[in-house]
Formats: sequence, C-alpha cells, structure tokens
Amino acid sequence: MKKMITMMMVAVLAISMLAGCGSAKTTGSVATDGSTSMEKVIGALGEAFQNDTGISFTYNPTGSGSGIKAVQEGRCDIGLSSRDLKDEEKSAGLTGTVLAYDGIAIIVNPENPVADLSVETIAKIYTGDITNWSEVGGNDVEIVLIGREAGSGTRDGFESITNTEDACKYRQELTSTGDVITTVSQNPGAIGYASVASVKDTVKALTVDGVAPTEATIKDGSYVVQRPFVLVTKSDAELSEAAQKFFDYITSSDANEIIGAAGVVSAN
Repeated sequence: MKKMITMMMVAVLAISMLAGCGSAKTTGSVATDGSTSMEKVIGALGEAFQNDTGISFTYNPTGSGSGIKAVQEGRCDIGLSSRDLKDEEKSAGLTGTVLAYDGIAIIVNPENPVADLSVETIAKIYTGDITNWSEVGGNDVEIVLIGREAGSGTRDGFESITNTEDACKYRQELTSTGDVITTVSQNPGAIGYASVASVKDTVKALTVDGVAPTEATIKDGSYVVQRPFVLVTKSDAELSEAAQKFFDYITSSDANEIIGAAGVVSAN
C-alpha cells in the first residue's frame, strides 16, 4: 500500500512539473495585416519565427491603409505599412517602427526599349504631360499608366517622391503589387511601380537618373524612389506575449539575414 501511495505521489509530482514547464512556454498566435508589398519579407520572418518558437503566425495582405485601420480597431496584433504614419494616425494613438527600407521599382514591359528615366520625366508621364513612349526614346506607342489604389503605401511613397499627389492620370488602379506586375507584363505600352523585392523577370525595372534599384543603392540613398516598411502598433496598449516575442524577433539584428534575403534593407 505504501509502495502504491509513493508511486502515485511520484506520478502527481511528474505531472505538476510537466504542467509547470508547459506554462512557461509562450502560447497563442500572432496576427498581422496590411501592406501587400511586405508579403515576401513578412512571410519569411513569420515562417522562421513559427519554426523557431512554435507560435502560429498569420498575415492578411489587405494594403497599408487597411492594415493601419485593422490594428487601430483591434483586429490584428501588428499592422504593416509601406509608408510612414501620418500625423493624424499618430495622434490617434498609433506608433510606427521602421523594420526595413524598400525601393519602389519603376517597371515596364520587357519589350519596351526604354531603360532609364529621370524622376522629373516619370512625374511628367504620370501627370499626362508625356503620353507616348516615342517622346522619351521608345516606340511610337501610347503610354498606359498603371498604379495602386488610394490608401496603398506604395502609391503614397511613389507620389510623394515624384511630387504627383492627386495628379496622376491612371488608366488602372489595382489593389496589389502582384496585380500591377501582371498587368505591366501583359501590355507593351504599360508603366507601373512595385516593390523591388516583388519584381519578377516578367517585367523590366528601369534605372532612375542612371541608378538601378539594388540593396546597395537603397541603403546609401542613391536610388531615390524608396520608402520604409513600418510595423504599426497601438501606443497605449501592450502587445500579447506572443506578439511581443514576434516583434522583438523581427526587429533584432538576428533577423537581418532573413530581411536581406527577402530583397529589402534592414533598418537595424
């Protein structure tokens, strides 16, 4: 009988120790929402984090404006924006932390012989002052202007840099980076803009004022068409334990290799 009681006590002790160990491990999940341009880098970071910690990670590619709104309304842990927060968004209780810097590639169809444009010329094209590729050394083909929807961080960055806010004469305003790339790849007269990290060989990235969009030129600032990738959180609310672990993980220097492999330049 004593032997049985002793065995039962040992079993109870073992179970309590296991329970104690389990409670020390972070559980739960991390939900992110926002910029479609950040899909490649945030996906790589999320996958590495999930593999290392066992904490589940989700990403909802809705666009920067929607991601900012989602974190503000408590529908996700961390919002993702490919533009800086506006003053009114900061005043509304949001904080932005720069994760990385990304170039915005100016893309054309591979059949287009034009290889370089100045920022000034790009602005004239998008505002309708230049309407045919022959005016900039290309074929006698109408220029078809492709861009992103209102609220897109990529659009905000592009228009701010080219000083074309509310003046672009878009033929199509698309809701994702992938849609822009696909549309430009299918139209010999098209021009668009997209995250450098997302550009595929189905389109051609132009040099801007003679500078190609590379990690080195984005880092040293010589490629001027660039913007930040921002993590958006509530200023007056703590993240969950799981979300805080993710935030710390992706903003540490240990994540730099993953960020660089995704084609963007780490801010840390």
